[in-house]
Amino acid sequence: MITRYLNGRVFTADPDPAASWAEAFAMEDDRIVFVGAADEAPDAATTVDLEGRLVLPGVIDAHTHLLMMGAALGQVPLTDARSLAEIQDRLRRARAADPGAAVLRGRGWLFDSLPGAPTAAMIDAAVSDVPVYLDANDYHSCWVNSAALVELGITRDTPDPLGGEIVRDAAGEPAGLLLETAATQYAWAQRDASTTDADRDQDVQRALDAYLAGGVTGVVDMAFDEFGLAAFERARARHGGELPIRVAAHWIVTNTGDDEANLAQVARAAELAADRSSPWLRVVGIKLILDGTIDACTAALRHPYADGSNAAPIWPPAQLNPVVAAADAAGLQVAQHAIGDYASEIALDALEHAAAANGQRARLHRIEHLEYAAPGTAERMARLGVTASMQPVHSDPAIFANWAEMLGDERVERAFPWPEYEDAGALLAFSTDAPTAPYSALANMYVASTRASALDPAVTATHPQYALPLDRAIAHATRDAAASVGDGAWRGRIAPGFAADVVVLDTDPFVSGMPSLLEAQVIETIVAGRTRYRR
Repeated sequence: MITRYLNGRVFTADPDPAASWAEAFAMEDDRIVFVGAADEAPDAATTVDLEGRLVLPGVIDAHTHLLMMGAALGQVPLTDARSLAEIQDRLRRARAADPGAAVLRGRGWLFDSLPGAPTAAMIDAAVSDVPVYLDANDYHSCWVNSAALVELGITRDTPDPLGGEIVRDAAGEPAGLLLETAATQYAWAQRDASTTDADRDQDVQRALDAYLAGGVTGVVDMAFDEFGLAAFERARARHGGELPIRVAAHWIVTNTGDDEANLAQVARAAELAADRSSPWLRVVGIKLILDGTIDACTAALRHPYADGSNAAPIWPPAQLNPVVAAADAAGLQVAQHAIGDYASEIALDALEHAAAANGQRARLHRIEHLEYAAPGTAERMARLGVTASMQPVHSDPAIFANWAEMLGDERVERAFPWPEYEDAGALLAFSTDAPTAPYSALANMYVASTRASALDPAVTATHPQYALPLDRAIAHATRDAAASVGDGAWRGRIAPGFAADVVVLDTDPFVSGMPSLLEAQVIETIVAGRTRYRR
């Protein structure tokens, strides 16, 4: 049965500019069957008058963390709390609102909202009777109170884990800040152990509902594990064998320090990727976190930070190369988190090593974030066919000052240079990395097309020379995001034969201007030809 949509402004995301706009489209079952002029549309059982509204391909968030995003939506929000007093006030109010809770969790605090390094005492002054866990905005650090340190069993004698640090005070006592793998191996492990299946099911539903209301029809999860796999299999069962959005996942592989154990994680990912029984939920590759973040001075750089410090990679080349080669040999997509220029260098070295070991053939690997990459990186990625997976919302000027201060030199002028990857010919895919940043696809497009702040529009734009025209930004979040996981031939565009994944907006920012992206609302989200959300 054909349904046709007439009298709209349909942005198709076709790579040919002459075919990037239409006024009508039609779909049959789960596929687009027509795109073009309204008077050429086929006869249909149902006709929808779009009344001039803007239609886009469904957004694909090419790098997100679904379970963490769902959990974050139920935690104390701290990103816009721009002082210690405000953070403490929110914690007090959250504790008072749920006095029976055994733990308090918050997320999104920024380093430059504090008068100095985070300490347990700062949280204790607000809430001391239960453990408090506060994930940083980048989710690479966890700030905890004294009760949480006790719960975790962390003392002055607890050693730092491989790739992480338990920050200590001058006397050698744990100060209350866990960096990188110290956060994952202690705070997150405790979270995972204490979270129930019912909790995770609620987190999954929150994330699905939020994405559909925001016009997102597909995601690429970048930290999938056994908990996430089980939770989404349960969700698929609840939804009759499918999901309301399409989920492609990268299996998280952590550096244990033992090559055999590391390769066993790759083997598990390959086992899961071989199961193609569900087009709605599939494992497509592995995720490796090579370094930390610039805000926490844990990203691996070729030259030191402004304070003279630097950070070693979490995956040194001797341990990285065998894992990348094994994943490549198994046909898995390798996604490597690399924020510092040294991290992106060793990531590309590892991919070249894999190609030499496994032979030349078509590959589809990717590097995540690339917040500061050395000149020539984009060209090298283009030569190797490596996707640049980047997040416009990470460059939001409202949170940029600390990033710039940590580098403190000419490197700041190379922050998030998206046009550089376009010019080099590398595939550029946009995403949000939720919950490290807001999940809103439209806010993401606002930052991409203006380099202004979606968090605080009063803040001056940063590096406006790197802003992209809105049509190109949307293409990177739809067509190119689909291509980033090998799906570019069947979704991400509004074109005959493509998946009927489309979004209808109440506002047309191409006409009303970029600021309208911050007010625009999704009217309808269609996935596989079915309305999954209607305002």
